[in-house]
Amino acid sequence: MNRKLPTDAFDFYFSLGPGRSYQLVAEKYGVHRRTVTALAGREGWQARIVELERRARERTDTKVVETIEAMQQRHLKSLQAVLGRVLEVLCAMPLSSAMEAVRAIEMVIRQERLVRGEPTDRAALEVEELIRREYDRWLEKDAGGSDGAPAK
Repeated sequence: MNRKLPTDAFDFYFSLGPGRSYQLVAEKYGVHRRTVTALAGREGWQARIVELERRARERTDTKVVETIEAMQQRHLKSLQAVLGRVLEVLCAMPLSSAMEAVRAIEMVIRQERLVRGEPTDRAALEVEELIRREYDRWLEKDAGGSDGAPAK
């Protein structure tokens, strides 16, 4: 078969990006747009583009996940190194002057929890504990009578 379009016509078409058109391909190779349209239909250019873009997105997503995982591992290693150093310093200090080391440990723990995707504070648990204590207190008050009189 004698082709008017070279075999790299699809490559050129794809390289045009979002602004691609059969007309631009026709102009580049000096053929009529119908020639490009016919070849594109026979070779399934649109389906090929969809598949290539899907595969490119998958590769990009995989690289993003790998990059995030590598970053998290670096952060965890750094935090572990800081924690090791802080614990050494804490052991060498008298207990009365160790508060700076304790704050550093708290920071390392908070950051490690953050990197691992866990909550960085326990506010929710503190609220739950406060509600439980208030509930118990009200039950005790009601059981013993809130006005000092025996419960009914």
